[in-house]
Amino acid sequence: MGARYPYYLLADSRAGKLKEAELRRAKVSDSPGYGDIRQGFVYERVPHITLKSIANNTEIDTIWETYQPTVLATLEALNGALRGHGQPFTVTTGGRAGETLRFDAPAGESFRMPGGESVPASELLEWEVPWEMPDGWPRTAERPLKNFWEARLARQREMDRSIAARADFEYLYDKPFENKSIVRVAGPFTVESLSPHRMLGVDENGETMDGVAEPGVGYGQGWDFAQVILDNLKTAGVQQAHKEDKITFTSLTGWPGDLICIKGEYREGEGNEDEKTGPERRAGVFIGPEFGTVSRADLAAAAREAMEADFHVLIACAFNYDAHSSEFNKLGPIPVLRARMNADLHMADDLKNTGQGNLFVIFGEPDMDILAAGDGQIRVKVNGVDVFHPQTGEVRADGPAGIACWFIDTDYNEESFFCRQAYFLGANDPYKSLKTTLKAEIDESAWATLYGDTSRPFPKPESGRIAVKVINHLGDEVMRVFRVD
Repeated sequence: MGARYPYYLLADSRAGKLKEAELRRAKVSDSPGYGDIRQGFVYERVPHITLKSIANNTEIDTIWETYQPTVLATLEALNGALRGHGQPFTVTTGGRAGETLRFDAPAGESFRMPGGESVPASELLEWEVPWEMPDGWPRTAERPLKNFWEARLARQREMDRSIAARADFEYLYDKPFENKSIVRVAGPFTVESLSPHRMLGVDENGETMDGVAEPGVGYGQGWDFAQVILDNLKTAGVQQAHKEDKITFTSLTGWPGDLICIKGEYREGEGNEDEKTGPERRAGVFIGPEFGTVSRADLAAAAREAMEADFHVLIACAFNYDAHSSEFNKLGPIPVLRARMNADLHMADDLKNTGQGNLFVIFGEPDMDILAAGDGQIRVKVNGVDVFHPQTGEVRADGPAGIACWFIDTDYNEESFFCRQAYFLGANDPYKSLKTTLKAEIDESAWATLYGDTSRPFPKPESGRIAVKVINHLGDEVMRVFRVD
């Protein structure tokens, strides 16, 4: 985990619709929210207030009628607290500006305003009340004065909000509203793109100015992808989650097959490669496309070819596998090992072939159980990952300790994987790391629901399928699809 980031209110969410209704002073939309980020966020806005928009805003009259009784009641309480007070008060605003007001004036005495109306000579009008309590006023007037200004300011704030909501406005797209109740945690990541195409320069006659193939570039005639894989397999071998399970080849040679193009040999047994005394095993190596995905049908065809050629194991090397290929791990007596190739092999000409990097990593099929949770709900339990042991040639189940994290798409549509539940089984102390990243105390009971090998209950999928993606400590992933009836 790298850092914490603000979580913004999605426009297509219940919280976003509530915030939008609050800003517009309108009814909350009844349309359902799906959390679609393509509809944007709820943004701050700058109102463009005009006299026309204020004059046409009938809500101002409603606000005045709602708050005016409270304002008049607090003003009456203030005048009652000042009645009979002997210290005169000089009015600074309104029609009586500059006049002296006496709170102990006889009852019934009035003052004629410049407009002709008569007002009590011993009482303050709404616009004549001072902000702060003058020296010499009785302490009994302190609370009524505070209540008066609270009521009047509340009325003014409500009017200001109404004016801003009814006016034309401009969105501030760089200032979405934050949801303070949610913290977004993310780590550093990169997005890599490698296109198999390149642009050709064309002159004024429509002829290409560049050669179709350039020497030294990864897509020309000098680039032999299979030879690159062969060279790196010799030095790097095939790595698994545990170092002792690494497959180190004693020899690698080309093979004239339709799908299998490399024959590899390795010895079974414990210890270093020089110390192994077990029988020698033959592995057929199937290399996937340089730009593309290996399907289940490709693996099945390669496994049949390996069986016919009397190989002991099939090792498929590819950059990506489709979801259904994760369920294919054996054909008859032939184990099928899916090794994911590191993207650095796209730039093999620019990298040193030291054999130190994890260029070919096997991540076995995860072992899972679908458990009934009652009320039409189910749970997923991860038991571990199947690991191929080259010392014995067997495939044995490894515990959940080899899993860093795993995710569930509770309603898989066979097109895209949506992470709807996430769980972490990291080594060391992931709880401490999360606490450090968030810079806050973590509810251990809440964290316990994320740190485990059994998921929370969820309804059976409408699509009839769920997908589980498992990631090991090397960052390699495998996905498995389950049908749920």
